[in-house]
Amino acid sequence: MQYGICNLSIVPLRLEPSDTSEMVSQVLYGEYFKVLEQRKKWSKIRLAFDKYEGWIDNKQYKEILDTDYKTLNKTESLLTTDLVEFVQSNNNELLPITIGAELSGLSLLGHSCDGNSTSVKESKKNILNTAFLYLNAPYLWGGKTPFGIDCSGFTQMVYKLNGHKLLRDASQQATQGEVLSFIEESEPGDLAFFDNAEGEIIHVGIIMEDNYIIHAHGKVRIDRLDHSGIYNTEIQLHTHKLRVIKKII
Repeated sequence: MQYGICNLSIVPLRLEPSDTSEMVSQVLYGEYFKVLEQRKKWSKIRLAFDKYEGWIDNKQYKEILDTDYKTLNKTESLLTTDLVEFVQSNNNELLPITIGAELSGLSLLGHSCDGNSTSVKESKKNILNTAFLYLNAPYLWGGKTPFGIDCSGFTQMVYKLNGHKLLRDASQQATQGEVLSFIEESEPGDLAFFDNAEGEIIHVGIIMEDNYIIHAHGKVRIDRLDHSGIYNTEIQLHTHKLRVIKKII
């Protein structure tokens, strides 16, 4: 088994081994993984954090030893909390990284960082404070950063920055936590899931106070939430149909 760590800011994780293939997620600086299959130009990987799989360009990661991977797996996660930060190499080159980048492998990458970071498990009360950092981030399928993010990438990163683990996709996240029967039972920081006409979970957002929700739809935005779903007051239409509410924390 081979192992790797992301040594660049933001790397696309693709469905197939091709530059034109769909981006299903992103690998942020410092995230580490198992290499399941290696070809001439591409590697199929499984991320350590959420076990998500996809293909990454061989030029966009650094191989590490089995012992390094095991050490990182046992080390408390250390995430940058600055929207944009820089790491510095031994020869003084600077590399920009984004909020949520993993800093526990800095020494393996030969980098240092003086920015703000966290390894603390925060209470549910802090979930919305973190969510607001992504407000107005443009929607990007597979994205995980303020420069482009999808609905489940948004919820996953917000929870991750508070020390809580969510799976990657909305349908996967919907399998976690405790089901709540009514919106009135929910608290700020709980998750609401939405389905399509076929009953498939396709969207997720974070519940706020007073029947509001923050979610990624076109951009990270705040809309109304009622028993039917998400109501966009700008266009005066329901945009998503409510399926289930889950308490994760």
